[in-house]
Amino acid sequence: MRVLVVEDDESLAGTMVEALRRFGHDVEHVTTGLEALTALGKAEFVLLELGLPDLDGQEVCRRIRQQSWIPIIVVTGRGDELNRVLLLETGADDFVVKPYSMRELLARMDAVVRRGAVGEVGRALRVPSAGPAEERRRHGPLQVDLRVRRASLHDREVTLTRREFDLLAVLLDDPGAVVGRQELIERVWDENWHGSTRTLDVHVGSLRTKLGDRRWIESVRGVGFRVRMPDTDRGVSRSSG
Repeated sequence: MRVLVVEDDESLAGTMVEALRRFGHDVEHVTTGLEALTALGKAEFVLLELGLPDLDGQEVCRRIRQQSWIPIIVVTGRGDELNRVLLLETGADDFVVKPYSMRELLARMDAVVRRGAVGEVGRALRVPSAGPAEERRRHGPLQVDLRVRRASLHDREVTLTRREFDLLAVLLDDPGAVVGRQELIERVWDENWHGSTRTLDVHVGSLRTKLGDRRWIESVRGVGFRVRMPDTDRGVSRSSG
């Protein structure tokens, strides 16, 4: 892969670049956020340090995600849960906390690649090849189109992050059915994900907000989540009473 290393510590960057090249990657190294945004078009993977001299790494991550689905692993010394959740919310695919080993970094890169983050946009869910109709999933007025990675509600587009879209698409695999928390984590993040399950709750909360009614995604205590239709549910409730 063509890997863009964004790191202002020359010593650390040198070690990282050498190791990545030893494993067959084509590597470009930049030291600032603005340089990273300029070099983005030539890269297939980004390793992003947060403490850059010009722009905060979270802002760089946000700007990258506005224009590209390129995989991003953040390198950070901020190991607390809040910062990790914020990183994932801004679009990072994963993170490593300093100090880390190159073996861990390479393993995390492989995990991101395995779950389909590299390659054609729209294949992050690793769904089988299908025709246009099979790539659309609908529950009433709520729809996702896997081919172009767009979500809509009442024919109006809903702007989602990569993870939010993948989460909604998994829930719409079988509308109304409960999907377990562990299954959601494995399908949307990775089967080897060791982060806090709080990450899932944060993404569900954000998705509910963007859909405009938290009842679209129902929490089933101790099990997981499912998609519901708020208007239909209210109608059924009145008629059954």
